[in-house]
Amino acid sequence: MLDPKAFKAYDVRGVYPTELDEDGAYAIGRGYVEQFEPKRMAVGRDMRISGPQMQAAVMRGAADAGAEVLDLGLIGTEMLYFAVGELGLDGGIAVTASHNPKQYTGMKIVRRGALPVGGESGLLDVRDKALAVTDRSGDGDTRISAVDIWPAYVDRVMSFIDVSSLQPLRVVIDAANGMAGAMLPPVLERLPIETVRCFFEPDGSFPNHEPNPLLPENREFIVGKTLEEGADLGVAFDGDADRCFFVDDSGEFIPGDFATALLAEAVLAKDPGAKIIYDVRASWAVPETIERAGGVPLVNRVGHAYIKHRMRKEDAAFGGEVSGHYYFRDFSQADSGVVPFLLMLEIVSQKGMKLSEALRPLRERYFITGELNTPVGDVALKLQELKEHYAAEGRVSHLDGISVDAEDWHFNVRPSNTEPLLRLNLEARSQELMERKRDEVLALIRS
Repeated sequence: MLDPKAFKAYDVRGVYPTELDEDGAYAIGRGYVEQFEPKRMAVGRDMRISGPQMQAAVMRGAADAGAEVLDLGLIGTEMLYFAVGELGLDGGIAVTASHNPKQYTGMKIVRRGALPVGGESGLLDVRDKALAVTDRSGDGDTRISAVDIWPAYVDRVMSFIDVSSLQPLRVVIDAANGMAGAMLPPVLERLPIETVRCFFEPDGSFPNHEPNPLLPENREFIVGKTLEEGADLGVAFDGDADRCFFVDDSGEFIPGDFATALLAEAVLAKDPGAKIIYDVRASWAVPETIERAGGVPLVNRVGHAYIKHRMRKEDAAFGGEVSGHYYFRDFSQADSGVVPFLLMLEIVSQKGMKLSEALRPLRERYFITGELNTPVGDVALKLQELKEHYAAEGRVSHLDGISVDAEDWHFNVRPSNTEPLLRLNLEARSQELMERKRDEVLALIRS
């Protein structure tokens, strides 16, 4: 089964086995090789229940089409990115449905240099070739070999911090029965911190909660546990562990843009004057912190394909998205969940103050709504209405959806890639102004 709708803007995702099954996985593996003609590639999988057979099918399809396939086994998605970059491979596929519920399967696909394959960079061509696959024969089994990327991966992520600078912090970690539970233990054994490890057993049935910390109901546990344990911070990972989310010592969730600001400051301390990428949704806290720290802030449209391309073009040291994706030049210019976790430990240790205190200047100066989603009947018409209504209030840009920058407030409204939704992110210099403008813009969107 291979439902064409499983091919999304940035990856492949579908319900197993009604939208995507082993036959579809085989076809995608074969279609990928027919499209990009890689000589050597890697394939790994997350802890999804369907993962072993789905990975085997992808590998067989790719190998039958003529590629040499390195079997990475059970890995987090960032480990595939690392393997492709570190081993100089021509590409790779991670069999993962990331943060989606348990019934899903999927794939994240990259080319040489760990560059993502998305809707605008070949994924639709892979789809078309996969849907046309009729030949399922070949001697691919002879071209599949296992490779252990774990030791090199652990060494690389550890290289981002000075372990001797870490204080004996108490940290609560929610792995959500995802890949972080497998990836973190060999990292944690090198750290002088005390950890409260929760749901570390990889289990694709997700018996405790869905592995999506962006949803408030999935954050309740890490917030409560951080307070209960009197921890210095809490960290929650998504299913394939390429994103992490932070809770401070007071139990308050840290928005992705505030985390980006802290991480950018840390990166610039090690790489003075570096360029830093951030997305159009972000708080003014991000560019203003980067500038104060001597860096060069560069705004970009949302999405890992666009961020990674811009990072290469600009030779940027770091990139951060509001959604919790953090990208590092020295990690195959790819996103990682483990590296920002390590950097945050270093930040809290070196600042010599509670994380809530380090965040206070941001929380007292920048008032953000977070992302507010609204279904609309006609996306293009609504965006045009917003543009016409606010053109006189500030500078309008079209980098990604509509952005309006006024003197003491700004917003971005962008369409969803997958459904008729508009996503609003708005910020103001005061709580009162933020709430007033939020309600005003939402009223216009919903009218």
